[in-house]
Amino acid sequence: MIAGTVRELKNEEYRVGLTPSGASDLVRNGHRVLVEAGAGEGSGYPDEAYRSAGAEIVESADAVWQQAGLVIKVKEPQPEEFLRLRPALTLFTYLHLAALPDVTRALLHARTASIAYETVELPDGSLPLLIPMSQIAGRMAPLVGARWLQHPGPGRGKLLSGLPGSPPARVVIFGAGTVSTNACDVCVGLGARVTVLAPTLAQLRQLEDRWPGRVSTLPSTPANIEAAIAGADLLISGVNVHGGRAAPKLVSRAALAGPGTGAVIVDVAIDQGGIFETSRPTSHSDPIYVEEGVVHYCVPNMPGAVPRTATAALAAATLPYVLKLADLGTAKALSADPALARGLMTRDGELVNRGVAQTLGL
Repeated sequence: MIAGTVRELKNEEYRVGLTPSGASDLVRNGHRVLVEAGAGEGSGYPDEAYRSAGAEIVESADAVWQQAGLVIKVKEPQPEEFLRLRPALTLFTYLHLAALPDVTRALLHARTASIAYETVELPDGSLPLLIPMSQIAGRMAPLVGARWLQHPGPGRGKLLSGLPGSPPARVVIFGAGTVSTNACDVCVGLGARVTVLAPTLAQLRQLEDRWPGRVSTLPSTPANIEAAIAGADLLISGVNVHGGRAAPKLVSRAALAGPGTGAVIVDVAIDQGGIFETSRPTSHSDPIYVEEGVVHYCVPNMPGAVPRTATAALAAATLPYVLKLADLGTAKALSADPALARGLMTRDGELVNRGVAQTLGL
């Protein structure tokens, strides 16, 4: 098979879908690998590293898209890439189609086979290709929130840890998955007062066991959400909905009167539409906006800010699946691996993920 990777076009996205090490493994298995010139530079992988691994460096993204049977990316195709999609192509990347109807339509129109990292699911329900980026986003979220609580800027000028004589910041974290637990680790380590809201008591017990006496836990009912966010300084969303569906809207515009002016939202769930009614995607170059007096940070590709760490972690997780797709071909790989098959989004002009179909009304 011809496999390829291209430079990411999403704003301030420096990760790359395939590392030189991954290219070397593909070449060793008898495959041809095409890499767009400069694709790996943002992650610290120069073209020469790919050449040394046996890959071919091509000057244009078009050459990769036109020749490769398998394109490995990091983020969903951008509008300028829609015309490069075609039949007889498998795209392997993060997609989050429930929040991106235009991308869905482009994939269907082009009859491209697409497999989403975020819905590859093991028998135990875990999401192996989402976990490493969720870990990064979770650990970044308190640091980002701490930055935007400061002056200059619209935050209220508060230090997460507090000091003797000055109480620590109040942080509310939504969810009990990978993002939330990693965000909790950092917030607790910094000395913030943390409240976590999760759907089930079983999840809350796990959180209490992890940080006994250090974290307050509440079921995520509307009344508890309203009470928890009143006067909070930082709100972090770690909610993830399996199956490609959109995230639930847990906090209304009116409810933002609770945290009040100068509070900060870090909505990591923005890839799935966000859990705040006021959330809309931002970018690394223009990361925040203020609504109802509250600072909103809603960057969909947060791990793109740490590309060296993120690319290495992501590639370690995706490479076994990349090799399977290349060695067996898409159809046989999907048949052989039920976890990979759960990642399938589109094929032959059909949308095959029920959650995305229900969300988009297709």
